[in-house]
Amino acid sequence: MNLRLRLDRDIGRTTGRNLQSGVRLRPVDLARGHGLSTQAIRNYEDAGILPAAGRTPHGYRAYTPLHARALSAFLALVPGHGHPTATSIMRAVNQGAVEEALRLIDESHAQLLDDRRTLQAVESALRDLEPGAVSEPAGVSVPGGTFIGPLAGKLGIRPATLRKWERAGLVRPRRDPRTGYRVYDDADVRDVRLAHQLRRGGYLLEQIAPLIAQVRAAGGLEPLEAALRDWHGRLSARGRAMLAGAAELETYLRERPG
Repeated sequence: MNLRLRLDRDIGRTTGRNLQSGVRLRPVDLARGHGLSTQAIRNYEDAGILPAAGRTPHGYRAYTPLHARALSAFLALVPGHGHPTATSIMRAVNQGAVEEALRLIDESHAQLLDDRRTLQAVESALRDLEPGAVSEPAGVSVPGGTFIGPLAGKLGIRPATLRKWERAGLVRPRRDPRTGYRVYDDADVRDVRLAHQLRRGGYLLEQIAPLIAQVRAAGGLEPLEAALRDWHGRLSARGRAMLAGAAELETYLRERPG
């Protein structure tokens, strides 16, 4: 029987009784409904994601519909908050520290808002990077370009980060023939700014490199449009997942004793 149907049936049978008693569920009963292994259920209990289970006279774990609710809440929280944060939320709830759980949820929402602002910043940067709109950072030291220090300082990153991006193929500054120093021209500044914004948006270097290579080859920013649409979609999916997780967690909180 589907775990949700069984859970609803069992809860109906326990009306007026504590959900931690009465109905006994085995680890396999919780596992099957979510495509999990019984070991995963035991691991979740050990991690504090599920409340401590009772034991049968023979020492076997005995779960209840309340444990099933806790499992549903955790699995619903993961897509929106990530596994580590979802674990911390459930552990706090099961320890009676509901305020701490709510604080963790607030932090996740704040991070999502910050990510949305980052995406807006990327889109703004792309508009600024249209042909003829590139402005050089302060501290230009040679005609038509800037050195690594002023550029890194303008973006609030370390020169070592720019050197790492260069090794990854994200930027290709020329060398000053007299000093051997790196010199970043307008196109290099554009590439660095794009890399900086995309890194803030959670993209990996290996994901950014081909995008910037396409921008160079195409001579424009059109290749980034698909990436931005995907980014918008992922943020929307996280937001909706947080709503679904909140609903499941609220159900669990209402049914917990105390």
